[in-house]
Parts: sequence; C-alpha cells; structure tokens
Amino acid sequence: MNIYPAIDIKSGECVRLYKGSYDQVTVYEKDPIKMAQRFSEARANYLHVVDLDGAKEGKPVNAEIIIAIKNKFNFIIQTGGGIRNYKQAKNILDNNVDRIVVGSLAVSNPTEIIHWLDEFGPEKIVLALDVRDEKLALHGWETPSELSLWEILEKYHKNGLKHVLCTDINKDGTLMGPNIDLYKTCVEKYPHIQFQASGGICQLEDLKNLKQIPVSGVIIGKALYENKFSLQDALSC
Repeated sequence: MNIYPAIDIKSGECVRLYKGSYDQVTVYEKDPIKMAQRFSEARANYLHVVDLDGAKEGKPVNAEIIIAIKNKFNFIIQTGGGIRNYKQAKNILDNNVDRIVVGSLAVSNPTEIIHWLDEFGPEKIVLALDVRDEKLALHGWETPSELSLWEILEKYHKNGLKHVLCTDINKDGTLMGPNIDLYKTCVEKYPHIQFQASGGICQLEDLKNLKQIPVSGVIIGKALYENKFSLQDALSC
C-alpha cells in the first residue's frame, strides 16, 4: 500500500480544508516546497498535490509550484485541481508530473476523459471521485450531484480505468477515521481498479485497516500536519 502525503495549495500556501469548505482553512506552511522537502527527507516515494485555487477557478493556478516540486524532488507525483482541457493536461504531463487527477470533468465530459485514457495511458490518469453519502460532489466539492459513485465507476471501468482516488467528504479533515466500509465495497465491486483512500485518517490503526482491504494507496494530510503520527511510522505500516 502506497502512502501519499498530501499538499493542498491555496494562495501559494500549504493548507488544509475542513470537510472541503473553503471558508474553513488552516495554513500549515507558507511555502509548499518546504513542506515537500520535509516529506522527501522522511523518504516518501509518492506525493499528492492539489491546486485548490485551480479547483475553484476551473483552471490550473499553482501549476508552476507543482512542477517545481517535481523537478526538485524524486517523488512520483499526482496532481489535480482545475485541469479542464487537453492542453492543460498535456502541459502538466509534459513537465514530468507522473499523473493528473481529474474530478468534475470526468462527470461532465466523460468522452474527453476516455480520450485522455487512450492518449496518455491509464497509468497517467487518476479519477478523483469525491462523495457524500455515495453521491458525487463536483467543482471543489461545492456542487452536489445526483450521480452515484457506482454509476461513474461502471462507466469508466469498461474503458481501461486503472487509478481511482475516492474521498469521503464527510470524513475529510475531521480526523474521525476513514470510511472503511466504502473502500471495502469499492474493492469488492471493482477488484481490477487500484483505489486510493482519502479522508479521516487519524491513527496508524487506520492505515493497517485500509491495508487489509486492501486499497492500493492512502492520502494522508491533516494527520501528518497535526502530528498524530510521523510519516516514517506511516511508511512502516
């Protein structure tokens, strides 16, 4: 199981939101590159970076910072937030970022994303499915949808989808523990998809439980910033 420490960038700073609310923001580091340095020194191999400004504005805003992190450190980086068209996606991938994370566009324009899966390859695309009570939330979590998680997975798994990042918004930033039942159901229904869990991680026991499902990766944000456990301990789970 791969551990992805998370860097969420808003206004050029490393922050965390509470339950996806842009009105409930905590700044943990002024310079995201310094935060990446800490994760690198802890020997993380993977990094999850979100352009929160991009997610809200509908276009990449902090791409230069993200590309700088990739160029400076030896992470496998996946990044999302505001990637809305082919040119934006190609630009990020052409700058050596390993994977792009696509959320709302996967719902609004599945034909385009299926084209990206064909063009860039399934290894380069992570579908970010953010859910409240198994219903999708779009556009930086601010727009609810009547489409269910299972409906979108059914559409994409037939088209070579490999990576899915599933976030339970009700858990995100709460340190209340992950939605274990949700991820168990995901893996049971679609065993050929590599699922990444996100939201609510608060203790090492959560990681052990997710590893037993098993999910392929876990995104860890607030638990690291609040020193609930060390990244070194998480990597050793």
